[in-house]
Amino acid sequence: MIKRLRFSALNVGLSYVAMSLVVLGLFATPLLYAWHDTIEQSRTEVLHADARSMTNLFARRGPDALATAIGMRVGGELEDVEHTFILFADPALAKLAGNLPAWPREVSTSPGMHAASIEGRNRMVAAVLLHKVLPGGYHLLLGRDISRFEKLEALFMSGLAGAACMVLLLGVAGGLLVRRALLSKVHDINRAAAAIMQGNLAHRLPAYGGENELNTLVETENRMLDQIEHLVEGIRNVSNAIAHDLRTPLAELRSRLEELTVTRPGPEQTFIEIDSAIADVDRVMGVFNALLRLAEIDSGMRRAGFIEVDASAVAGEAAEFYQPVAELQGVALSFTSSGPLMLAGDPLLLAQAVGNLIDNALKYAQNNGTIAVEASLRPDGAIEIAVSDDGPGIPDEEKNQVLERFYRGDASRSTPGVGLGLSLVAAVAKLHGGALELTDNHPGLRATLVLLPSHIRKCS
Repeated sequence: MIKRLRFSALNVGLSYVAMSLVVLGLFATPLLYAWHDTIEQSRTEVLHADARSMTNLFARRGPDALATAIGMRVGGELEDVEHTFILFADPALAKLAGNLPAWPREVSTSPGMHAASIEGRNRMVAAVLLHKVLPGGYHLLLGRDISRFEKLEALFMSGLAGAACMVLLLGVAGGLLVRRALLSKVHDINRAAAAIMQGNLAHRLPAYGGENELNTLVETENRMLDQIEHLVEGIRNVSNAIAHDLRTPLAELRSRLEELTVTRPGPEQTFIEIDSAIADVDRVMGVFNALLRLAEIDSGMRRAGFIEVDASAVAGEAAEFYQPVAELQGVALSFTSSGPLMLAGDPLLLAQAVGNLIDNALKYAQNNGTIAVEASLRPDGAIEIAVSDDGPGIPDEEKNQVLERFYRGDASRSTPGVGLGLSLVAAVAKLHGGALELTDNHPGLRATLVLLPSHIRKCS
């Protein structure tokens, strides 16, 4: 089994070097082939052209005229023996004219193309020869030196080898430089990660200037660390809040039970204390039930049970449920809707979310005040359920904080509750692809539950 190469900057550099060499070879191979083919074709055409010219001269004026013309061409010397070869011979292959001393032994008497080694002045020369048999049995041999371009080919191959070496050296050097730079940045990231692992959640990975893949990764990791720090801080705050909110009812419960044990009052007082103890237990259980619902919502488990729901009907039923409570408090509770508003969602969670908003409005509404529940469709297709009251409202600086779990503003400290109502509504809105928006009602608060039907269907 072939093991996969480890990914590293050096391996990447070597891979690019190998690819560059392959590309260089793919470029040079057809070029060299075309060079050889062109030279061979040109050489053959020249030989055939010379052969036709001399054959025509032989046919018109005879062997003596051809011998004279060849003699004039070679000048009676062997100056051109390293480039062009000519031999005109009689039927017995005896030389009549040309710059070859005799018929080459490697060339047969059959006409056509032949390859042979011709002895020049200083060395043996590789040549390609064209043999033509003329009328009367005469022989004409024309040849060209095929090694005359060896220096040019050697220069081309040397340049190709030099280019390959340069690509190799630059690739290796570039790979080492990239590896060094990358390892330096990875070392910085490792040190930052080690600091975070040791508990310093505020530490962040070092950012690098410019736009590159590594910087994008660092920015993504830093955003993830921001979210992790926020979640850890939230868990810490929630734990402190749970401990604080549960301590009071548990302390009251213990105090009542201890007082019952010490004083041992009559049955009527005992049952009154028991009822108070049950109320304390219910308060504790309410906190845990709310946290469990929030955990289910955050995990997305409730999304599996989404069905087609009319949000307008859910809001209307919630308003109708709280109508008697509003009448007892002297508050005018109204409901208006633009018609059926269908979406895929969890009807129980939606009802609880709208109920929490109405219950919250009832806590802070003025005496003989008004609460308006409205269900409508936004121009962008989103569904909104708004609950407006005329109470004291929420300061702008606390509008984001009240959505945090167990947070209670100054205006709510004298009212019952543990600070999970709006957190639960915000979680339900997020589960349904929307958000909880808090705005001023002048006077009072307008809490709007925004739901996105298309997003919900896609998620489900």
